[in-house]
Amino acid sequence: MTTSTSPGDPAPEDGAPVALPEAQWQALREAYATPVRAYHHFGHVRETLAHHRAVAREAGWTSPAETWLALLYHDAIYVPGRKDNEARSAELAQAHLRRWPPPAGVDPSRVAALIALTARHGALDADDFPRTPEGEDTRRFLDCDMAILGADPDAFAAYDRAIAEEYRAVPRWLYRRKRRAFFRGLLERERIFLSDFFRDRLEAAARRNLQAMLADGDAAGAR
Repeated sequence: MTTSTSPGDPAPEDGAPVALPEAQWQALREAYATPVRAYHHFGHVRETLAHHRAVAREAGWTSPAETWLALLYHDAIYVPGRKDNEARSAELAQAHLRRWPPPAGVDPSRVAALIALTARHGALDADDFPRTPEGEDTRRFLDCDMAILGADPDAFAAYDRAIAEEYRAVPRWLYRRKRRAFFRGLLERERIFLSDFFRDRLEAAARRNLQAMLADGDAAGAR
């Protein structure tokens, strides 16, 4: 039987470094289906996996299976405003990898550790990780998740609207203040992207997007 898919519906990918059983894909579908999400659905994960494939083609991964699985699970549990989404997603990944063991040599604890690091986007520096193949994998993994910042302006604007929709329960003034502080913090950093791979390709576009968004907000506030 063929299962229909949508941008938010996890499904097997050609060329994936790990072949998951259908029962595991179904468990992922159930995880990503709730709550309904405007951005952190599986469509976002598909975009991160596309960046994973680009790295694989152009530079290579030391641990392709672990980084792929971490991207697959990194937003499996997502409730806007909660501080433990990443930790709970890491726990779910480990539980699934115990139930459906990956091939020999794949390290579930490494998968969980990578997912946990996504809670620290915007607070990590490139030198927080060693200049080793494993450290470079970590930098590139985190950049896959942040690559939307360097998307074309329309895609970036759609992302920003979707995040606002997910936080619609937060007072608008408070959301805008925190969101703008996050953007300013990114712009103040020496580099937004931790790896040279993504910095070379997306840093300039990301800075333009963030600057334009802040300028639009300043103009709106002046009216």
